[in-house]
Amino acid sequence: MNKVVKQFWDDRPCNIRHSSKEVGTKEYFEEVTKRKYFVESHILPFANFSFWKDKEVLEVGCGLGTAAQSFMEAGAKYTGIDVSPRSIELAQKRASLFDLAGEIFVADIQTLVLPDKQFDLVYSFGVLHHIANLDVALKSIHAMLKPGGQFKLMMYASNSYKKACINQGLDQFEAQTGVPIAETYTNDEIKELLKDFTNIQIEQDHIFQWNVEKYKQYQYEKEPWFEAMPEELVRTLEKELGWHLLITCEKPLA
Repeated sequence: MNKVVKQFWDDRPCNIRHSSKEVGTKEYFEEVTKRKYFVESHILPFANFSFWKDKEVLEVGCGLGTAAQSFMEAGAKYTGIDVSPRSIELAQKRASLFDLAGEIFVADIQTLVLPDKQFDLVYSFGVLHHIANLDVALKSIHAMLKPGGQFKLMMYASNSYKKACINQGLDQFEAQTGVPIAETYTNDEIKELLKDFTNIQIEQDHIFQWNVEKYKQYQYEKEPWFEAMPEELVRTLEKELGWHLLITCEKPLA
């Protein structure tokens, strides 16, 4: 793992500012969850947490443990990893506070080997575009999936409203400014990366619509141009120019 990348995420675990409550309290984690699924509501149908009851799930890049909590509450046999010790500390504390059972530990998917375990699902939302050796990570994920198992990941989209704004030098809050590695991909590039997988499905979603300064104060007011748009038009733009590529694929049976 690139030490600069690891240090970045340890200094600022993803979504750590999603609540103004005291970090690490039950109230803090509840607010983090509420904000996460409100602003990124497409996560819920994509992850489909309830489907994974009694199934083996590996999350690559669990962060503060928001999805971890959702998987465990849904009854999944959950394993979560992250390169950031600070994130893992918080995710472990979260599981303890909510009396949830799962394995959560520091590990790098680029070097992780779990020889005695295979998973029904490997889930990674907004993580793999931040690593140096993606090909190595994908081989590791492929090896740990059961034949017929699903791989669900979110990657940043090259053909997106946000990327266009970034290209033109416009401030894009939560575009991970300053992250040492933050790649974007086309659909064709994703299909090439996932050539060892089958049944590849890609959907596009999510345009950040909120006034940034008010959002930082935990107030939700859309920018006027988004507020003026009919919801149907906003959803059309998200499906064509969203920042998130929601990808589902499978490990071949043979």
